[in-house]
Amino acid sequence: MDIVFLAARVLFAVIFIASGIGHFANRKQMAEYAAAMGAPAPGAGVLVTGAMILAGGLMILLGIWGDLGALLLVAFLLPTSFIMHAFWKHEDPQMAQAEQVSFLKNISLSGGALAFFWLFVEYGSDLPITITGPLF
Repeated sequence: MDIVFLAARVLFAVIFIASGIGHFANRKQMAEYAAAMGAPAPGAGVLVTGAMILAGGLMILLGIWGDLGALLLVAFLLPTSFIMHAFWKHEDPQMAQAEQVSFLKNISLSGGALAFFWLFVEYGSDLPITITGPLF
């Protein structure tokens, strides 16, 4: 069963690692999009959020302070959902639907990150295939 927990971490983390890399590789375009969506300090925001999700994804994947990694992801996902994917603000039905899908994806991923947080805190060093125990 240890491999199942590792597989869950890999499958969960891949979207954040890929997105974090994308934040840095495409920072200009992402900052322009963030500015268009009304995000505060879009240039710095892209760099900070890119670092948050890349670090959080890697921490969960590798099992290095996975509890902190999960909290970093929640701290990214919840505000981003409301700022960048405010589907209720769009008049175009297709755009509203696309943003609603992204909003709900982020909310669902927040639930998964909170579940990982609980696992890392509750079971700590007893979790399989991790490098460190929890920070908290």
